[in-house]
Amino acid sequence: MEFFQVKTVKEIWDFFTQFESVSYEEIPLEEGLGRVLYEDVFSPEDFPPFRRSTVDGYALKSSSTFGASSSFPLLFKVIGEIKMGEAPCLRVEEGEAVSIPTGGLLPEGADAVVMVEYTRKLSPSEIEVVKAVSPGENVMEKGEDFQKGDLLLERGRRLKAQDLGICAAIGLSRLKVFKRPKVGIISTGDEIVPIEVTPKPGQIRNSNSYVLRGLVQQEGGVPVYLGHSGDEVEELFSVLKGGLEKGLDMILISGGSSVGTRDVTLLALKRIGAEVLAHGVAINPGKPTLLAQKEGIPIFGLPGHPASCAIVAMVLMVPLLRKLGGESPFLPPFRTHLKAFSKKNIPSPSGREDYVRVILKEEEGKLWAEPIFSKSGALLPLVKAHGLLFIEAEKEGVSKGEEVTVFPL
Repeated sequence: MEFFQVKTVKEIWDFFTQFESVSYEEIPLEEGLGRVLYEDVFSPEDFPPFRRSTVDGYALKSSSTFGASSSFPLLFKVIGEIKMGEAPCLRVEEGEAVSIPTGGLLPEGADAVVMVEYTRKLSPSEIEVVKAVSPGENVMEKGEDFQKGDLLLERGRRLKAQDLGICAAIGLSRLKVFKRPKVGIISTGDEIVPIEVTPKPGQIRNSNSYVLRGLVQQEGGVPVYLGHSGDEVEELFSVLKGGLEKGLDMILISGGSSVGTRDVTLLALKRIGAEVLAHGVAINPGKPTLLAQKEGIPIFGLPGHPASCAIVAMVLMVPLLRKLGGESPFLPPFRTHLKAFSKKNIPSPSGREDYVRVILKEEEGKLWAEPIFSKSGALLPLVKAHGLLFIEAEKEGVSKGEEVTVFPL
């Protein structure tokens, strides 16, 4: 493959289908938050398992309340009280009522619940009802939420707090989930020093590896720092070889993907026998990005400039990590977007997708996106940005006042 045979972002995404997801493990329900389901979850029972009240009030026959109003209250005899967690052993007849709490099991004969706010207590055994109720009002029927055999959660879903709740409701105490993908991170460059070191002239601290760690963890992966390599083929080859022997699911190389005499990533990849799928992506910032694979393990060569490295990782690495981790769908890379209006004219190179850092401001009922113009080596604008303004590859920028798509950060 020729050096810098540029691929579109979509062409890179298309490569992801060849990579297999990781295997599964079984975990207790309480550890399920944020994990990805390995198999569908079906309900083994109806829920709720009984007819229950959705309010505090009185269970009664709805037909007994016909005509009730504040000016014409109807008298009811209170024949008992429903206790939470207990099955009532009484039956409601015309003109009778039973005190019931929210969630209480409806007694036989009752088909509705009147809210306590629409009653007047005359004595412990008598109430007045000042509002009529219809059959089924303030009542959740058996199986109304879901029924036995219903599909509740699909394979590939990243579990939220409410998902754990529904698993608990059906008595599912253990879950089969995809294992967390292990992602190796390699930093490269003679100019890179550890963050504890005070850089000398021409040196910079290793910030990219921490950005990548954070993104991997944010998406449920396990980052594994493989170390730093200088700009020597043998050194990077040695670190790569060691990483491939650790049973990793993906490897990220920060820096070393630009065209230049010091670029050793491509040579080191060829040395280990990796297949280079793409070297150069039609994206701004981040054109000098590389994707390769070795025995089914994807390897990204990411730009060394901090903003470029971060944005490319968000657009390309994140969806592949989701794919490896079993999440479905794994695209688009940004789960939400919003519409805004550009505060300024924004030039953009034609033929490349552009991701412009922007500040969002609301003025006179409109949401405006103000670009933060900066070089790809600047990290602070990405920290300050509320989102990334997306410009399609076919466009040569956007005009002031034009409606645009913004991906929140």
